[in-house]
Amino acid sequence: MGTLYLIPNLLGDSGLHGAIPVGVQEIIRGIKVFAVEEARNARRYLKQIDKRVVIDQLEFLELDEHSSRMQVASCLTRLEREDVGIISGAGCPGIADPGAELVALAHASGYRVSPLVGPSSILLALIASGCNGQRFSFNGYLPVRRDERVKALRAYERESAAECRTQLFIETPYRNAVLLADMLETLSASTLLSIASDISLPGEFIRSLPVGEWRLARPSLEKRPTVFTFLARR
Repeated sequence: MGTLYLIPNLLGDSGLHGAIPVGVQEIIRGIKVFAVEEARNARRYLKQIDKRVVIDQLEFLELDEHSSRMQVASCLTRLEREDVGIISGAGCPGIADPGAELVALAHASGYRVSPLVGPSSILLALIASGCNGQRFSFNGYLPVRRDERVKALRAYERESAAECRTQLFIETPYRNAVLLADMLETLSASTLLSIASDISLPGEFIRSLPVGEWRLARPSLEKRPTVFTFLARR
């Protein structure tokens, strides 16, 4: 029986040094079958891992938000005889990522699941935020409709204040400015808001300020992968 390896990807156009440990790279070199969100991205990443790799000798199984449960389950048949690696589009598989369903099925079928060490934008943003790292929630994407998004922000802020709970969110980069504008308009001036963009990349920007201060000087986040983190005051 094979092992299902959870393979971390880079968070952007950065080098492997300091992001993907050498031991993890060695494991990746030994895998021939990959479940991936986007094959082109995965091929480029594997070429960075090993320039000598022959891409045509590897197999890529589609695994995205449109995959049916039957398609996900079909990936398990490969584990009967060899290792399979899940590669996310960026960061670690299983977090805001369709790989979680395959992981659950692998556990249910008795296969070994092994997470490999690598960058996670969610955890890196949290530890750099200065917010509570002992009680936190990653909430993924907020609703697209503004009225629903504002309602959700108010509910998360109330929960944060009542439970001293850090709240984390991500957004599609082209909608960052809209989300930030709603946060600055909706959240209390005293709520601590951390903005982490381009984590681990040369243009990395991470700063935590009360919402009231962000209102005076908001950053430009256009097309920059960003994690938003906030902690409300009691």
